[in-house]
Amino acid sequence: MNERIVCLDVGDVRIGVAVSDALRLIATPVEVITRVGWGPDTRKIMAICERYDTRLVLSGLPLNMDGSEGFQAEKVRGLCAQLEKAGLTVRFQDERLTTVTAEEALLEDNMHRRERKQHVDKVAAAVILQTWLETPEEKRENF
Repeated sequence: MNERIVCLDVGDVRIGVAVSDALRLIATPVEVITRVGWGPDTRKIMAICERYDTRLVLSGLPLNMDGSEGFQAEKVRGLCAQLEKAGLTVRFQDERLTTVTAEEALLEDNMHRRERKQHVDKVAAAVILQTWLETPEEKRENF
């Protein structure tokens, strides 16, 4: 289990990216990708995976508050299907309220609004990944 995990917080405009350490204990925010389209987005994510020597991607899945999947989840699954076609293995993690948690963390650091907007997506990806890392394998949901 020395393979890192790249985690994505996929939005319509940006994709937040975080990565785990090789022992899969700590999630670190890495960068924010500005969305261009499935092809360029897939190539950028592939390059990030190559940089961290992994083929494993965890994507946040934006579920509705009742746990059902809506239009946003469908869009995330569409991008992730492209990643799988490119040879990556994709897993999903419920991402409800992770952006709120990320915003609160950035507020605690007294980060100004403009700065928060630049960082919130990658911090949200780190929150998603850290939640997954801390969940026992037998209790991880399979979406």
